[in-house]
Amino acid sequence: MTEYPKLEWDDANVPFASQFGDTYYSKAGGLGEARYVFLQGNRLPDRLKGTGSFHIAELGFGTGLNFLVTLELLLSLPEAERAKLTYVSFELYPMEVAEIEKALSQWPELKSLTDKLLAVWNPQPGWNPITIDGVRLLLGVGDAREMLPTLSIPIDAWFLDGFNPARNPELWERELMLAIGEKTTVGGTFGTYTAAGWVRRNLQTAGFDVERIKGYGTKRQMMVGQKPAATLA
Repeated sequence: MTEYPKLEWDDANVPFASQFGDTYYSKAGGLGEARYVFLQGNRLPDRLKGTGSFHIAELGFGTGLNFLVTLELLLSLPEAERAKLTYVSFELYPMEVAEIEKALSQWPELKSLTDKLLAVWNPQPGWNPITIDGVRLLLGVGDAREMLPTLSIPIDAWFLDGFNPARNPELWERELMLAIGEKTTVGGTFGTYTAAGWVRRNLQTAGFDVERIKGYGTKRQMMVGQKPAATLA
């Protein structure tokens, strides 16, 4: 049976997860945060150009905002220049249709893509394959720590978007980061809003070169990183 999140809402329709004591995205602006942290953090405006396959994976599907801004970016490219995208996302507590619709209603520029997602949204435990505008979304409903080992797709870019590491340490633990490193292609990257020192050390242990950069909005720092070829030695 699918378990749903326990949500509270502020006046701006920003969802707050009671289980983790954290909002789903920055109150400084979820859309801008997604574009800055995950799209720019992984250099996707350039890397999604091409005719080959490209694989993104995400910890925490949440409202689907990161997926939709990625889809928006891809569709903004000339059709002949678009990579063939597969987007893998793990979510333990998927939202219901009405909740996603409420959370995303503040961004009318995404409405057409939001409507396409909601039209096919019926998450079940396990792997849920969904196709929207030629993009394959592979939604894993369950514990990422258990599901990630079953993933056979090599990942080019990671969106590490679990709740606050202090409140949700399971999605940032060393063993999971090691598994992420193993699933990442040489030259693969990650972006994350957090700059927590223990998360940085876990990512370094997993084989990533990690850099702290300016965070989004008022946040002082975030992290990006890349898996160098030397990790294969």
